[in-house]
Amino acid sequence: MRKTSRSLQAWAFLTPSRNAMKKILFILGVLTDADIDWLLYVGRREELAAGTVLIQEGKPVDAVYIVLTGSLTVSIEALSGKEIAYLTSGEVVGEISFVDTRPPSATVTATQETLILSVPRQQLMNKLADDTGFASRFYRAIALSLSDRLRNTVSLLGYGKEIPSESIQLFEDLSPAVVEHLPLARSRFDSLLRRLRGY
Repeated sequence: MRKTSRSLQAWAFLTPSRNAMKKILFILGVLTDADIDWLLYVGRREELAAGTVLIQEGKPVDAVYIVLTGSLTVSIEALSGKEIAYLTSGEVVGEISFVDTRPPSATVTATQETLILSVPRQQLMNKLADDTGFASRFYRAIALSLSDRLRNTVSLLGYGKEIPSESIQLFEDLSPAVVEHLPLARSRFDSLLRRLRGY
C-alpha cells in the first residue's frame, strides 16, 4: 500500500548512520537553500507500507525519491530476486534512471513502513531546463555521488585502496571541497525532516 499523507504522527525521527547519509549529503551539500525549498514545494510526501514496490526492474521511473525514514531492499531478477543492497534514511533512489533515461536495473521494495519525498520527473526536468544554476548544482551533486559509488565498487572488487567493512573511513577519501560542506548538508537534511514533520 502506497499513500500520500500530510501526517507524520506515526513517524519518530531516526538518526541515519553516516554511511546511509552519504548520498543525500553529497546532494544537500551542493544545492542551495532555495533549491531545497523548491524540492520541498514540488515534492510529495509518500508513506510506503512494508512490501510496497517503489521501483520495479525494467519499468520506467516517474520520480526521484529521497528516503526520509524506514528501509528498503534492492533486488535483481538475474539473481532470482536476491537482495543485493539495503537502503535507509538519507538514500536517494531513481537518480540513475533519471540521468540516463533508461529503465531501472533493480527492484526497490519497502521492508517496513517507509517515508519518502517523491520529486516528479517531469517537474525536475523542467526545472533543469529553465534554471541553469540549479542544473549545474544538481548534476554536480549526482556526479559526486556516482563517482563515490564507483570508487567504492572498484575497491570492493580488489582494486585500489581497501575499504574497511565498517566504513570507518567513510569521508576520508573525499576531497576537502566536498567535506567542508557535509556539516551544512546534514543540517539541511535535519531541517528538511523537521519541515516535513510539521505538515
